[in-house]
Amino acid sequence: MKLYVFLILILICPNIFASDALINLNATNSIYGYTVLIIFVLSYLFVMIEEKTHFRKSKPVVLAAGIIWVIIALLCKSKGLPDAAHKAAETTFLEFAELFLFILVAMTYINVLDNRNVFKALRIWLINKGLSYRQCFWVTGFLAFFISPIADNLTTALIMCAVVMSIGVDSPKFILLSCINIVVASNAGGAFSPFGDITTLMVWQKGIISFGGFFALFIPALVNFMIPAIIMVFAVPNEKPPATSDIIELKFGAKRAVALFLMTIFTAVMFENYLHLPVTMGMITGFGYLMILSFVITRTERKIFYDGGSKDNFKGFNIFNKVSKAEWDTLFFFYGILLSVGGLAVLGYLELVSHTMYENWGNFMPIGHKATIANSIIGLLSAIVDNIPVMFAVLTMDPSMSEGQWLLVTLTAGVGGSLLSIGSAAGVALMGQTKGIYTFMAHMRWSWAILLGYFCSILTHIWINQKLF
Repeated sequence: MKLYVFLILILICPNIFASDALINLNATNSIYGYTVLIIFVLSYLFVMIEEKTHFRKSKPVVLAAGIIWVIIALLCKSKGLPDAAHKAAETTFLEFAELFLFILVAMTYINVLDNRNVFKALRIWLINKGLSYRQCFWVTGFLAFFISPIADNLTTALIMCAVVMSIGVDSPKFILLSCINIVVASNAGGAFSPFGDITTLMVWQKGIISFGGFFALFIPALVNFMIPAIIMVFAVPNEKPPATSDIIELKFGAKRAVALFLMTIFTAVMFENYLHLPVTMGMITGFGYLMILSFVITRTERKIFYDGGSKDNFKGFNIFNKVSKAEWDTLFFFYGILLSVGGLAVLGYLELVSHTMYENWGNFMPIGHKATIANSIIGLLSAIVDNIPVMFAVLTMDPSMSEGQWLLVTLTAGVGGSLLSIGSAAGVALMGQTKGIYTFMAHMRWSWAILLGYFCSILTHIWINQKLF
């Protein structure tokens, strides 16, 4: 199982989103601007149809990013600004490097936990509880909701999907409804934590919302998850699944790895909030914890292996093998997307979109909620276009909004992807994992219930957090 992108999670650094970090060439109506826009759209179309073509999503966007910046460089040269493109590209690229290291550490931790049987043991424990399908529906949903703020929506969805696949081997309908519930729950759970989704991390890293400020979204996120779940549960078979005799034991170091993982998250938060050091330095420090643990695991397992009477073929626990199993396609996808969207910002497209959405739309709304329409539409867009470039674009636009509006766009961008199975990484991953049971059209049949939860969560946020607007 690919337990990748633990916090596809994790982070984008503040400078990459600062509006003054990139120049604005005001070239939206030029042949350069039109060409770049076409290239970006074509590359993203390939990303959207990856499930059908099996053409890895990183390939078109990496190529598009290179071409886009070549065009920008030629434009800068024609304007007599030979160094402008270099400075803008360097700013974006250096910040991506920090993102790259952060996510790489997070992915490595997930690979280690998987290697130590942490996720397999959780699955077996739940199966042997003897719960009914409806009870399992609720248990896996709530687990997804509360695990995703720490382990990200994609990783959480994959873990919970493995559980429901094992439980519902004789009930495809249970698997289908549980998968929809897991996608909604994991996306909603990731919305109220800085570590739950890349969108929340983006907003946190820019310094717009404090670490604890995101918890104001807990109740709206819970509403987003609960409303469709309450509707769907009546369609879940009210029967008990058969138990399993499988036994999975945790390998040596499993509990220590979990503890160090939590300690690494704590270290990253402390580096950022109290020491004012780059959060990536905290994550890499946490990788140092893991490197020491790998040494302890190797020494202990070598002793056990030798005591068993054999001294040949012992390979040990190599932490760098776990690094090599990171999801490189996702890492390079980030590179392509961030560099491409950065190019659109340099050409002036994001400023144009910001002016249209946040100044012209919603003029009929009260002054404190003028951006509500735009931020609500952002969430609907994230069901079609991945929420990462959507949120990146909003942050690069940097519209003037209250804390309540920034929380709103964080909520909508995070949960809007639940409306379609292709709207979030969790949904796409589960379609591949369930082999035709959880499909695009099957998800669509329940989109009306998810949409109801979406709008109710927006109204709940406006109601309970009105002092923030």
